[in-house]
Amino acid sequence: MAVVPQLKRLALVVHPRRSIIGPLETLERWAGSHGIEIVQVPGVGRLYREVAEPGEVESGDLVIALGGDGTVLAALRISAPKEVPVLGVACGSLGALTAVPAEQLDQSLERVLAGDWIPRRLPAIGIEPADAPAQWAVNDFVVTRRGAGQVVVDLSVDDQLYVRMAGDGLIVATPVGSSAYSMAAGGPLLVPGTPALVCTPLAMHGGSAPPLVVPGELGIRAQVYPSFAGFDVEIDGQTQSVQARDYRLSMHEGKVTLVSFGELGLGLSGLRKRGLISDSPRVLARDARDLVPADQTRPPA
Repeated sequence: MAVVPQLKRLALVVHPRRSIIGPLETLERWAGSHGIEIVQVPGVGRLYREVAEPGEVESGDLVIALGGDGTVLAALRISAPKEVPVLGVACGSLGALTAVPAEQLDQSLERVLAGDWIPRRLPAIGIEPADAPAQWAVNDFVVTRRGAGQVVVDLSVDDQLYVRMAGDGLIVATPVGSSAYSMAAGGPLLVPGTPALVCTPLAMHGGSAPPLVVPGELGIRAQVYPSFAGFDVEIDGQTQSVQARDYRLSMHEGKVTLVSFGELGLGLSGLRKRGLISDSPRVLARDARDLVPADQTRPPA
């Protein structure tokens, strides 16, 4: 059991384009019947669609993310300074971070009010650029080349050089983020709860450097040497204005909190349901063959 103390407000973060009419009507009806105020806070790096009175997140709020995983990531970034939980509502397909589909929002809010929910604590990457304000990421930190050139990144762990890579860039991901861009680039999956970060080179041009799993207590340093075209830095999929060339990265356990219902599990079944993990075709063909009755597998007389 968990409790949002003195729940007086729902703070909304909404997707700029997805249809949210149904869940928004549910929120307004539920909040009105419980005397709870609704405000809207802008998402990070997103177009703004106004659906409620503007406001800032305060202690005791419950942040509601209406959209998909990207909206939840934006909500987590907003909620972290006040250490308030986020309820992710899937307006479309159910993702890795959304807790409930839109049609179950009413009963989910009742469960949160009653304390019948489980805090899902997620780690984050602390990002310290040289001569720039510190930031952090729930999914991943990415350095990527701009234009047709390459970017060179020196990757070190606790100031011990691992590799100097030239290519498309580098991804540093949390266990949650390991199933996103990093996996698409050939990086390993980290089971949620693994106290580690994964560093995945992007299209390295020559040399040899497999993806590196770094224990959470160790520091990571990425020194960037761009070509004439420059480079971009992305944090949780959003391009940043920062252009520092030296980054210190570290793992921060339990940085943000998601509202969850039921057993948290390892998240592996969710990857299978979303099609990110799939069985070998030979195994699937064997399963299909085993389902056919024996008398139907015999050749016709």
